[in-house]
Amino acid sequence: MHAPQGLPVVVIVGRPNVGKSTLFNAITRTRRAIVGDEPGITRDRIRGEAKFRGRPFELIDTGGIVPNDEDLIPSEIFRQARVALEEASHVLFLVDGRAEITAADRELAQLLRQLGKPVTLVVNKIDAPVRETLTHEFYSLGLGDPFPVSAEHRLGLDDLLDHVTRDFAVSVGEEQGPETRIKVAIIGRPNVGKSTLLNALVGQERAIVSPIAGTTRDAVDESIKKGQTTYTFVDTAGIRRKGKTRFMAEKLSVVMARRHIRMANVAILVLDASEGVVNLDATIAGYALEDGRAIVICVNKWDIAKEPSRKQFLQHVRDELKFLEFAPVAFVSAKTGRGVNQLFPLVYRAYQCASQRVPTAELNRFVESLNLDTDVKLKYITQASVRPPTFVAFLGGGEKELHFSTERFLINRLREKFGFEATPIVLRTRPSSKPRS
Repeated sequence: MHAPQGLPVVVIVGRPNVGKSTLFNAITRTRRAIVGDEPGITRDRIRGEAKFRGRPFELIDTGGIVPNDEDLIPSEIFRQARVALEEASHVLFLVDGRAEITAADRELAQLLRQLGKPVTLVVNKIDAPVRETLTHEFYSLGLGDPFPVSAEHRLGLDDLLDHVTRDFAVSVGEEQGPETRIKVAIIGRPNVGKSTLLNALVGQERAIVSPIAGTTRDAVDESIKKGQTTYTFVDTAGIRRKGKTRFMAEKLSVVMARRHIRMANVAILVLDASEGVVNLDATIAGYALEDGRAIVICVNKWDIAKEPSRKQFLQHVRDELKFLEFAPVAFVSAKTGRGVNQLFPLVYRAYQCASQRVPTAELNRFVESLNLDTDVKLKYITQASVRPPTFVAFLGGGEKELHFSTERFLINRLREKFGFEATPIVLRTRPSSKPRS
């Protein structure tokens, strides 16, 4: 049985217990596809139809073909999946990010390389940014840049499917331009105008898509569509209740900000122009940076600011929030609505920059163009993930880390060369070594 109506076929392969079925369910459930069993070369091979940004495809899970046999050799896995692989337009090779690379992984990678079809290495069970370091080891499989995902939590799937389906046809009747969905957290200490800003962003517009009940009683998400982009704002206001002390309000503001930062793609940090930058502003901003979120700084209440000029206040912001030197600053008055619309393109640009992936070949040319000290043996750089853009620098000479000044230099050059605005950049290092046999 071949794909209906000539749909491209994506096949998931991998050794047992790496999460193939979970990935299959995550991709098809996201697109509300009907999943059904189909008798084939094995009794457990499952087909389902999925669609990503208007591009339909068929997904085949080869899971279950190796029941109760953890020692089965990869050539047998490959043989069992051969019918699916023959019609595959793209192959997803799934490995377990929390386990060591096994001999079976290496043998299966070699067999897939000989297949002559596009193969994407997917590292599963990467459910937190701190775990992304686990993906670096998998470069040694020789299948290019690995894509870190958590199939169980559906993390990283958009980046993976963007890559896999980029050459697939858009179905008739679908809009050609892919729709972008950006989740934006409005963060800041109490009384800086977060609720007023939310109202100014969506309340005065007539293009509201939907009000969505938030995850807590005190938060409401509002979505607004502009062109092909839907912005969903998570308001962290409303946390101050009667009877709460100022200390409790500030403590709650941090708790709520942390919660919503984790749920968002971009954070808008709201400052009060009438009060300047205070310690709590820096604390909340630090959490957004720590969580790797793209950041736009919004100076609210500019209509009642004490500072005589934007230039002087901007300098004040840069001095107090030195660690957010990459974040753009917008001056607005949420109350009057003045300047609020400039936030949409700033947020969109921040999201695009944070989502940018630089090909390894371009990074290699970038490394060759650097004028580093002769003491620094930088072999090459690869990009491990996006949001935030995370790079791995491989060092020669047995070195394990770069001097902080060299690391800062590299991050600044990456930002300049590839236009990483409004987003933090993570640079990790590891010694360059030959792949283990």
